[in-house]
Amino acid sequence: MAIRLGDTAPNFTATTTQGELNFHEWLGDSWGILFSHPKDYTPVCTTELGEVARLKPEFDRRNVKVAGLSVDPIEDHHGWAGDIEETQGTALNFPLIADPKREIANLYDMIHEKANNTLTVRSVFVIAPDKTVKLTLTYPASTGRNFQEILRTIDSLQLTANHQVATPVNWNHGDRVIVVPSLSDADAKQKFGEFETVKPYLRYVPDPTA
Repeated sequence: MAIRLGDTAPNFTATTTQGELNFHEWLGDSWGILFSHPKDYTPVCTTELGEVARLKPEFDRRNVKVAGLSVDPIEDHHGWAGDIEETQGTALNFPLIADPKREIANLYDMIHEKANNTLTVRSVFVIAPDKTVKLTLTYPASTGRNFQEILRTIDSLQLTANHQVATPVNWNHGDRVIVVPSLSDADAKQKFGEFETVKPYLRYVPDPTA
């Protein structure tokens, strides 16, 4: 059964390149990203894992822990890590989960029923500190992900979780945001001060975190 937004992210214990990991305990009070890749020693995956390693300071700044997963054994993960560092210029610096029995892949519905059943699709799950799933993305095996976009969505998720705003199309941190429709004009004025009304349902205020 597919995991939906608002569901509790299933917990699991697994072997990783950084030792055994209990997912919920490892997340603690942090946000989390769990992402799968189809197979070790494949070109697109190699570039993705190198990019995630390069972006670790950005994830750390947002209090986000990242874990990757594939259905290959841990020995392959350790061997592949050398290729990632050699070709991408950044060593693997986050846990890579080994799931050779496909238990976690099936738990998170990462194997498409019409795809090669030995490969996971490129799934992404963003998980809040309360362990609920806030974002899901699924890419085909042939398309590498844009992790800058994933960082952008995390910025939006963290902003909208703490303020009564939504983020408009193509929003980036620092851009103006939208007052949620459930907030009255009077309450919006009390909370934000002045705001721009384009339509009664479309009201803009500056990013309160900028």
